[in-house]
Amino acid sequence: MPHETLWEIAKAEVEKRGINGSEGDGAEIGEKSVFFIGSKNGGKTTIILRCLDRDEPPKPTLALEYTYGRRAKGHNTPKDIAHFWELGGGTSLLDLISVPITSDTLRTFSLVLVLDLSKPNDLWPTMENLLQATKSHVDKVIMKLGKTNPKAVSEMRQKIWNNMQKDHPDRELIDPFPVPLVIIGSKYDIFQDFESEKRKVICKTLRFVAHYYGASLMFTSKSEALLLKIRGVINQLAFGIDKSKSICVDQNKPLFITAGLDSFSQIGSPPVPENDIGKLHAHSPMELWKKVYEKLFPPKSINTLKNIKDPARDPQYAESEVDEMRIQKDQELEQYKRSSSKSWKQIELDS
Repeated sequence: MPHETLWEIAKAEVEKRGINGSEGDGAEIGEKSVFFIGSKNGGKTTIILRCLDRDEPPKPTLALEYTYGRRAKGHNTPKDIAHFWELGGGTSLLDLISVPITSDTLRTFSLVLVLDLSKPNDLWPTMENLLQATKSHVDKVIMKLGKTNPKAVSEMRQKIWNNMQKDHPDRELIDPFPVPLVIIGSKYDIFQDFESEKRKVICKTLRFVAHYYGASLMFTSKSEALLLKIRGVINQLAFGIDKSKSICVDQNKPLFITAGLDSFSQIGSPPVPENDIGKLHAHSPMELWKKVYEKLFPPKSINTLKNIKDPARDPQYAESEVDEMRIQKDQELEQYKRSSSKSWKQIELDS
């Protein structure tokens, strides 16, 4: 059965249970969507399960997965609904980003980017590729929505800017992401053992990126205390629970910075000798930070597609009849390849 059909069934069931009796035009009915993207094996599923109080071992996300949660704001009140989407495969399945982001979901949509702090060389390309692909699609949906409901688009933009105080000194220097964005650095337990200089570069770089995009930034690990803080942040996105105002910018501790509470003056300049900054030839502050970061952590040249486990060979999806047919077809394909190769060699000899 196609995955899309399962998602449609799940969404229809949620709507049937929770939306009946709601008032309004659908924009404020207590229904939100949270989309998790990020590093492969970075801990996205673990965070989602923790937020939903599900005590079960996380399974690898092969493509795009959907689940939902429900929560009542008070006694005898209809339960709010949160749709949780998760993109698997790191940066290899960017085309699937368009599935959960639509004109219908955009007004109550949030993005959570989970980055594996234990793999700093993969961090920037993962972050850059996923954010660029997501922003590109969101911009298209906003443009489409603006033609039919310009008021909704205006309200969305105003809501994003509300995270930044009107008198904030960086208000003219940032470029907020078009939907609420939270950046989570996972596997802090490994990261905290890095050399001090490496931790400094990673922390300052992520702080700059988060602040530039008007995003919240926080680190987490398997620690129950950190997971509870992350759960609170995700619950705020999913169910509108009050936002935390706590802040920690100490690179020797897990960062926790709510959107709008940081500043470029506190972050400081890129951690590189002043004599070297002029040699980097950057056209924007973001590009400058990228060059500084990749100087210390050069990206690895890998084909992320090769890292995806083939679901057709995954034991958890085993079906004897289908697998036997697959083996037969694979053998036929190999035989065809060999016969084709012989034919081409014969043609070359004849010519």
